[in-house]
Amino acid sequence: MSQVEHIQKQFKECIPLLEVLTDVNRQAIIMLLGQHKSGLNVNTIAEHIKLSRPAISHHLKVLKQNGFVNFEKKSVENYYVLTLHQPLEQIKSLITAVEDECNRIQRD
Repeated sequence: MSQVEHIQKQFKECIPLLEVLTDVNRQAIIMLLGQHKSGLNVNTIAEHIKLSRPAISHHLKVLKQNGFVNFEKKSVENYYVLTLHQPLEQIKSLITAVEDECNRIQRD
């Protein structure tokens, strides 16, 4: 596989991650969870973000499916925490590959 084909594959793999980040409500949830390392439940998130509990649950589901959050069960509540490492590493890898390829082209 050529470098360009590899980068195209990386772009394709990052599309769902980038789409997740385009939603302002999911951005707000990520930023809110980033301020609360021990996690927050849906009710607490709803107090800070003016969305219904079902809407917040939907956004949390999308974030979880794409590796941005996970939850810890505490008593009967789920507390959501950030788990950004894997999706961010994937996006950083794409950016690095594109930069390296652009630099290689400029040198040649």
